[in-house]
Amino acid sequence: MIDFEPGLLGHHCWLELTTGERISLPTERWRAAPEPGDELLLTNCTGPTIDIGCGPGRLTAALTERGVAALGTDVSAVAVRLTIEAGAPAVQRNIFDRQPDEGRWWHALLVDGNIGIGGDPVRLLGRVRELLCVGGSALVEVDPPGTGLRHGRVRVSTSAADGARWFDWAWLGADAVASTAALAGLTTNWLREAGGRWFTELVRT
Repeated sequence: MIDFEPGLLGHHCWLELTTGERISLPTERWRAAPEPGDELLLTNCTGPTIDIGCGPGRLTAALTERGVAALGTDVSAVAVRLTIEAGAPAVQRNIFDRQPDEGRWWHALLVDGNIGIGGDPVRLLGRVRELLCVGGSALVEVDPPGTGLRHGRVRVSTSAADGARWFDWAWLGADAVASTAALAGLTTNWLREAGGRWFTELVRT
């Protein structure tokens, strides 16, 4: 997961690859009101939802405000604190460690690039499958069609500081969703664009 720090919100921030490529991070969105893409996900969360890599908790809080039972989980203590301050429950935990209510969640959110956590979307989605009840679904933000599946080493850099530690990350394009989901034991329910972003729902059958 990307370690969330308060300084990320005040500066231009990006993922730096070992190739020198830089991918901007939408830090301004992380604490903004839900936008059209977020609304697509929120309206599909019809029951208990775990928000993986919740960051400052905008989606966890939005679900809580709508009366949906939701829990944020993040490796960052700062992210967990901000989520709680926003009025939603959260725990500091790595997704590959034991989570509350495993096998009982109706939905799991992987938004803002968090499909990249751990650098292996098949392993990550397989872990998410373990968290879901039968018939539950993962609601996942993906890259646009034509980008496929790729892996790399990255670090977070800002306009105010040098990059931090390197870690494994991945990117999943809309065109690679079905095959990746199938390897993780999930079925693609829908794949669509909203607000210039791409999303999919993957179901545990």
